[in-house]
Amino acid sequence: MPARNRIKIYNEDSYYHLYNRGVDKRAIFTDEQDYGVFLSYLKIYLLPKDLEGLYALIANPKASPQQKHQAHRILLLNNFSGDIDLVAYNLMPNHFHFLIHQQSADAIDKFMNSLGTRYAMYFNKRHHRVGTLFQDLYKAVAVTSDEQLLHLSRYIHRNSFYIDKNGTFKQPSSYAVYLGKIKQNWVHPEIILEHFDQKGFNSYQSFVEFEDADHEQHTLTTVSKIAIDLDEEE
Repeated sequence: MPARNRIKIYNEDSYYHLYNRGVDKRAIFTDEQDYGVFLSYLKIYLLPKDLEGLYALIANPKASPQQKHQAHRILLLNNFSGDIDLVAYNLMPNHFHFLIHQQSADAIDKFMNSLGTRYAMYFNKRHHRVGTLFQDLYKAVAVTSDEQLLHLSRYIHRNSFYIDKNGTFKQPSSYAVYLGKIKQNWVHPEIILEHFDQKGFNSYQSFVEFEDADHEQHTLTTVSKIAIDLDEEE
């Protein structure tokens, strides 16, 4: 029987909730470096390439061989700017969640394959291991309404709602972008924030942080049961 939420055909101009975890529930992020590398890959894939700057660096006689090699690598990498909008994310020690909008029908599959393959190569080399890093193909759930879109963003951000005494988010999440605490130009909070006021009861922060049993249940009914089980096993 085919596994649930393993979409093989995607629609253009559509939103999807994507998630995956480590094989045997193992950690895929062990420290700040792992998180940082994964985020740097997202940035490279999602921001437009600075082609003029990269070619200028390669032609610059004062640039080091390492700088030129890195510029060549970036030129060869896939880029999904204009095809993929990352609306929300969080990275947990053994899994991650994305809320993504894609323009073309095959963008998600190419993006997730590129990201997963590159990160697994980095992780295995750094941690002296071989073999598959992720449990299986990523899972995907289509978003079919504005209501589902908003509650998915809430679920994703509440999932990693862990702040230290200094007000710093300990696990990488786009929630800090939504609150204006950090800037990541490759995240698109405006898609969600346009539905809320900047402050007050109808603000996005209130929507995410307000704890109400009916509100919480409504959020959970819009999220895949598999995704919820994945988080509860954390």
